[in-house]
Amino acid sequence: MTLKEKIHKFIHGEKGDEDKVTGNEFFIKFIYTLIILNIISIILASYKDVRNEYAGFLEYFEMFSVVIFTIEYILRLWTADLFYKGKTAFTKRKNFIFSSYAIIDLLAIMPFYLPLLFPFDLRFVRILRLFRLLRIFKIGRFSKSFETIKNVLKETKEELSITVFISFIFLIFSSTLMYYVESEAQPEKFENIGQSLWWSVATLTTVGYGDVYPITGLGKFISGVIALIGVAFVALPTGIISSAFINKIQKDRKNAESKKCKNCGCEV
Repeated sequence: MTLKEKIHKFIHGEKGDEDKVTGNEFFIKFIYTLIILNIISIILASYKDVRNEYAGFLEYFEMFSVVIFTIEYILRLWTADLFYKGKTAFTKRKNFIFSSYAIIDLLAIMPFYLPLLFPFDLRFVRILRLFRLLRIFKIGRFSKSFETIKNVLKETKEELSITVFISFIFLIFSSTLMYYVESEAQPEKFENIGQSLWWSVATLTTVGYGDVYPITGLGKFISGVIALIGVAFVALPTGIISSAFINKIQKDRKNAESKKCKNCGCEV
């Protein structure tokens, strides 16, 4: 077994099936722990007292984390030809680079390197630090829950697209209608359709912030009707995802049960 194959086995486990990542247990736990500690570090750094007292430690921990995540990214890129499908090694590595997990991995370490390479404005550097939060999504590479959610969204893509499109149309229609009904009574609140759109979103999603609301009789009536439609219709995507999620879990359980021996209960 070559060095590349050993590293590939350490990162991905015994199987090289990109539909089922079964990585090395120690490696998974180490990356999991490091990601969680990074999120805790980001939260603690937002406290002024903690940031001032432990600035050195937080900085060294950030450097250590970035080094580990960078090495992980490079090793995954190097061994991508053993994991991803493609005709050539270049194609396989390209598939890795443009995969969702690889993009998240790159964005998670990029804020550390960019200020060293380019003289950015400090305000832009602070914005870049937000990308560090993407490290929490690295957990998705090893989490079965993330994989299940991703599969559910794929399976319900068409249904969700239809409901989102119709919801968008209804948002535009309701905001336009309310603009013509309320603009004369409240020119500062319903000055244009763009401002009315904020009211429409808050009403259809039943959030109701209360900063923009109709005051005319007709406006109140239309608002009530739109709110009721919002409860019934905008909640459709939630129902679609929930139903697909339950079906997916039941299907996985049946598959798992079918692989077990009926006599001893061990996996066949």
